[in-house]
Amino acid sequence: MAVVTLTDEERATLVRWSRRATSSQALAQRCRIVLGCAEGKSNQDVAAEWGIWP
Repeated sequence: MAVVTLTDEERATLVRWSRRATSSQALAQRCRIVLGCAEGKSNQDVAAEWGIWP
């Protein structure tokens, strides 16, 4: 599994985009996936958490 490392600025941007009402649902979901992987979760864990196919 590849390690995902985010700077504080990148993390803040992803969180903001994932919560913004004007973001497309696809963008928000991708942001949540990246944030989950950056927390050290596996692809399968992130997929299960968000109810998507890994």
